[in-house]
This record gives sequence, C-alpha cells and structure tokens, in this order.
Amino acid sequence: MSDQEQAEIRLEFARLKQDHADFDAAINAMVATGCDPLQIQRMKKKKLAVKDRLKDLEDRIIPDIIA
Repeated sequence: MSDQEQAEIRLEFARLKQDHADFDAAINAMVATGCDPLQIQRMKKKKLAVKDRLKDLEDRIIPDIIA
C-alpha cells in the first residue's frame, strides 16, 4: 500500500471517528428529549454502520501479522 493510500485511509478513519462521536451525542440528546423511539433506533443503526466501516479501515491500516 502506498503512502498516499495510507494517508487517505487515515483521513477517512478520522472523519468517520468524528461522525461516530456526533451520532453518539445526537442519540443521547434524542433520548434526553424523549424523541420517537423509531428515530432513535434508526440513528443507532447508522452509528453501527459507521462503526463497522471504522473496523474495516482499521483492518486495512493494521495488517494481520501471523507469528
């Protein structure tokens, strides 16, 4: 993997990490205000999708090393 590709992956990782934190804050605010449970569930599903993408990127950044 080239340095350019690695830098792009790290940049996307940082952006998604911020998105994940934003979803967390939004969900907490929705729960606190008594928002519709269906909307909260949808937000949680989106947050989980972001988390899955973060895991995929992390796996690309840190390759498996078999000892």
